[in-house]
Amino acid sequence: MKHYLFLVISLIALVFKPTYARADDQPSSTAQVDQLFDAVSQVRGFREAAISPDSKRLAWVGSSPGTQKSGRRRAWGIYVTDWQSEAAEPQRITAGNTARTEHSISWSPDGSRLAFLSDQEKSGQLQVYTVSASGSEARQLTRLTGLLAQPRWSPDGRFIAFLFTENASRSAGPIGPGAALTGVIGEKTEEQRLAVVDVDSEKMKLLSPKDMYVYEFDWSPDSKRLAAIAAHGSGDNNWYIAQLYTVGLGSPEMKSIWKPRMQIAVPRWSPDGQNVAVIGGLMSDEGANGGDIYLVPENGGKPRNLTPGLKASAAWLAWVSPSRLIFTEHILGHSGVAALNVNDGTVANLWTGPESVSAEGGSFSLSLARDGDTSALIRHSFQQPPEVWAGRIGKWKQLTHANEGLRPRWGEAKSLHWKSDDKKIQGWLLFPRDFDRDKKYPLLVSVHGGPASSRRPSWPRPSFDLSIFSNEGYFVLFPNPRGSFGQGEEFTRANVKDFGYGDLRDIMSGVDEVLRIYPVDKDRMAIAGWSYGGYMTMWAVTQTNRFRAAVAGAGIANWQSYYGQNGIDQWLLPYFGASVYDDPAVYARSSPINFIKNVRTPTLILVGERDVECPPPQSMEFWHALKTFNVPTELVIYPNEGHGVGRPDHRRDILRRSVSWLNRYVRDRPSSGGGRP
Repeated sequence: MKHYLFLVISLIALVFKPTYARADDQPSSTAQVDQLFDAVSQVRGFREAAISPDSKRLAWVGSSPGTQKSGRRRAWGIYVTDWQSEAAEPQRITAGNTARTEHSISWSPDGSRLAFLSDQEKSGQLQVYTVSASGSEARQLTRLTGLLAQPRWSPDGRFIAFLFTENASRSAGPIGPGAALTGVIGEKTEEQRLAVVDVDSEKMKLLSPKDMYVYEFDWSPDSKRLAAIAAHGSGDNNWYIAQLYTVGLGSPEMKSIWKPRMQIAVPRWSPDGQNVAVIGGLMSDEGANGGDIYLVPENGGKPRNLTPGLKASAAWLAWVSPSRLIFTEHILGHSGVAALNVNDGTVANLWTGPESVSAEGGSFSLSLARDGDTSALIRHSFQQPPEVWAGRIGKWKQLTHANEGLRPRWGEAKSLHWKSDDKKIQGWLLFPRDFDRDKKYPLLVSVHGGPASSRRPSWPRPSFDLSIFSNEGYFVLFPNPRGSFGQGEEFTRANVKDFGYGDLRDIMSGVDEVLRIYPVDKDRMAIAGWSYGGYMTMWAVTQTNRFRAAVAGAGIANWQSYYGQNGIDQWLLPYFGASVYDDPAVYARSSPINFIKNVRTPTLILVGERDVECPPPQSMEFWHALKTFNVPTELVIYPNEGHGVGRPDHRRDILRRSVSWLNRYVRDRPSSGGGRP
């Protein structure tokens, strides 16, 4: 969900900034939550992993040591190693001052150099640098003012392409805090343009026109052109209607080769230069990819779906020959890697695991060497903290041990399957820490965002990650209802024009399955979520009174008012089939506010002041209604935060309040009885 702030947010900020609503924390519980937050914050993070094309070296981006007790974010550094040598030690690669933030690594085609971004020259202002893989002095290639992203070498090694937003007022994408809305609204947009810099001469050239926003790109194998996913106008809004373009180094004209009726991502030019492969499907969030793999002729023409009927959702891809692609896939709540024969459409699964993997800035991806088999990635799960691994696909070896001493502070996890209507639904059930089958436990249902996303096992983060409720003595259910990735496009599209209805049936069927098998107290259940999960939380408490408490983060109370409160209404059209002005009834049908008199569930409501995806007026509307009908509720608006809350002190506050709220109304209620049913 990608949405600009409505002007009234400025007024709300005046009322709630910087005051938080009252929370009746128990002192002992607060201390325990702080200890858990600090423990989770001690994890050394990994942002990227990149194997050299010749597979000899490995680079990764890792965070500095320490916890997130302060309000400062971590710095990131680049490390390189000869990963196949047992005696080799990782070497820090830097533009000079290791206290600076450096990331976005890209190997030169011959594997001798790295390109990366660093704010060495001026704190907060990234520039493109190159450095020898052996660690010699880095060389600065750009001297720009604005936002730089995604540096990529050309196949001939002469150029580095990157994305550039001149004089950017905010970070790219709708997750971060939105720019303050003042003056004439909508008069000015910031374009993220495609640029190239000559590595030898350091001359830079902007390729895309001023009115075009470029999201992703890839070089042609002859280094003369680039394929790009782009759209005119606002970047946040128009990703949903972006087209596939090509642009040459010698001409600023961008040629559209596909205008899809869906969202597209991850353009990859074929080795023979004849086609561009992309992932296409119903996607609700930029960067959260899932769908089928399409092949588009490089001069335009009819695209071909290479994976019709795939019972998974492709998330990332790479060519390894003119007839073979490797791709990652969401598959029933697991991560997978598969190979696709482009000629006959056959798919071979290479690896599947109950974990989360990434390589490029946290996206669900791999880094693949030229041999098409050697790869690098970051792996983590409920039981395994993040580390960098490399090797043949599915036979990776662990290369870092930064988090070796960490142990889970939560219980084991099991993959569950259940029936709902005519569908097979999957979810993860996290057991309480120190589980005793002779006791009964509360249950917390955690609904993921999206809705086009999936919950896979991952090491908990110091954010709105409800896995930590296992440490508080809860079972935690993470369902992947219809609308999620993992079972193919038909399943992902199964909630179109049906928000809240079928997906809630899927969730409640999962709750009933857990009650049937495990010692859960039916009178001590809660529901919580963020983004679409926040919407589903608001929706659930209007449809059932089975939950004793709820936490709705960045939710949506009223699809009709929401449509007019944001600057990115494009994402709604594929789901609702029309604008709210053409079909208001379909929006009203799924709006929690229209069923508000049914609510009896105490609900904590949380949101960022400058959330451009789910604007604060939605949270305020729901809170106001609950107050009117004397339902226990609190609203907290976090100052200067966007959809993704970043400040560690705000994240800690969210965790404290959520634990206090749910323990008060759920865990600490008298149990309905002990023992296994």
